[in-house]
Amino acid sequence: MYHHIFSILAVFVGSLIVYIFKPSNQKNLKLLLAFSGAFLLAITIFNLLPEVFEDHQHAKQTGVWIMIGILLQKILEYFSKGAEHGHIHLHKKTTRIPKLLFISLGIHALLEGFPIHHTEGILVGIIVHKIPIAMILTTFLINTQIKRTTIIGLLFIFALMTPLGTLISEHFEAVQKYYKEITALVIGIFLHVSTTILFESNEGHKFNITKLMVILAATASAYFI
Repeated sequence: MYHHIFSILAVFVGSLIVYIFKPSNQKNLKLLLAFSGAFLLAITIFNLLPEVFEDHQHAKQTGVWIMIGILLQKILEYFSKGAEHGHIHLHKKTTRIPKLLFISLGIHALLEGFPIHHTEGILVGIIVHKIPIAMILTTFLINTQIKRTTIIGLLFIFALMTPLGTLISEHFEAVQKYYKEITALVIGIFLHVSTTILFESNEGHKFNITKLMVILAATASAYFI
């Protein structure tokens, strides 16, 4: 039960940071994103990948599902405009709910909830990933002309999607039967999101020692969890 609460709290904490502190330093947010990306990537490699490749006879099939996950995330990002890795490119004066954005983010959040109760450490990775995403999403929404009550409702629904994915994984036999395939698909999603955060072209390709130290710290933390 605790993993449901913590995954919801991650969105709540990220939104609360924006509402209370109104952070404006983009450099700090980028470092937080870098930490979350490196942590998620390391957790995926250290914990999820060994689990799905235990069955060596179906290793190639597992690889296919990972590639499907990568391609699925690419499609989702077409509609979310890159919100999963820190970018939202929508008109700030809008009064309309960005439905495609929330549908794609919802699918992403739902799927990432599937392996939580099976794999050690993945909950922490998802929490670390969700906090900066919730901050970015909240910052975008409060700068639009969408009603505040609507924004709170949207964020609440978004927060519930990951626990919903976990509940489906726990209680539906049809899903449990294909757990490894779904987990491999989620690995593909995580690999795409985390590597995009870490390696996308930014800062003029300059070497950034601070970002490197943050990535190393995140990797070491993930290893010891």
